[in-house]
Amino acid sequence: MVAWAAAPAAQAQTVFACGPEWAALTRVLLPEARVHTATHAQQDPHHIEARPALIAQLRAADAAICTGAGLEGGWLPTLQQRAGNPRVQNGAPGLFWAASAVTLLDPRPGAGGNPFAGDIHEEGNPHLHADPRRLPRVARAWAQRLQQLFPEQQAAIGQRLTAWDAQWARRLQAWDARLAPHRGTPVVVQHASLGYLWDWMGWRPVADLEPQPGLSPTPGHLQRLLGELKARPPGLIVLGAHQDPRAARWLAGQLESATAGRGAAPAVRQLPATVPDPEAPDALGRWFDQLLDALLPPVAGAAR
Repeated sequence: MVAWAAAPAAQAQTVFACGPEWAALTRVLLPEARVHTATHAQQDPHHIEARPALIAQLRAADAAICTGAGLEGGWLPTLQQRAGNPRVQNGAPGLFWAASAVTLLDPRPGAGGNPFAGDIHEEGNPHLHADPRRLPRVARAWAQRLQQLFPEQQAAIGQRLTAWDAQWARRLQAWDARLAPHRGTPVVVQHASLGYLWDWMGWRPVADLEPQPGLSPTPGHLQRLLGELKARPPGLIVLGAHQDPRAARWLAGQLESATAGRGAAPAVRQLPATVPDPEAPDALGRWFDQLLDALLPPVAGAAR
């Protein structure tokens, strides 16, 4: 195991976050830290270029938080090798994997290494940040790691975690109450980026625009979906903000034509698959509010 070299106590900690969701969580626990974020909501987190700026940020990091489960496998090893920072190499205490704190959905043992299987992760779906029930487990494990790395901040980190945990539990209760009448809603999706969201909401993905995970929609696949869905078209087609909406719009238009006079056409919703602004106050909570506002009918009497 690589030895951990602690940062000088007088300096603010520098943290490298592979995703905006982990940057937002880090700011809850270490609000004075310098947090660098490798990706944003308009990017596919599987495919990131190892740019010089990212290499420099990882080289300067005292700690790093990434998802793991293979999500960053296409680019993080290159960053680690080029940055040459022993604090954030695999096995070093300065590198924390969020996936290690939770149970993942849809594990596919033995599925790796098949180039024809698409974007498959053997350990399971890595997009765990879209489940607000799992985030407290990650927060507790990350807080514990930060307390080990920065013992002078141990008490403050613990206090911030306790306050956030209580506030998050109240938010989760309110979200669950809002969701209750809508559980079981069918939805067409593109990729499993929001798979944990559907699991929490109790919604049923009835079709995926991708013929294989991570592969772009094809005309043949869309035609098959049209044939399968036109008898009972879903009300929503949902994809990420970083994804091309043309396939979703085509399918919605074809379903509208095929079901003319028999019900409303599916609505296409393009949503951020992660926190849009990790520097904003309450960034994680606001993101879930944004998702529910886009997917659910307005709350009676609420200002919109």
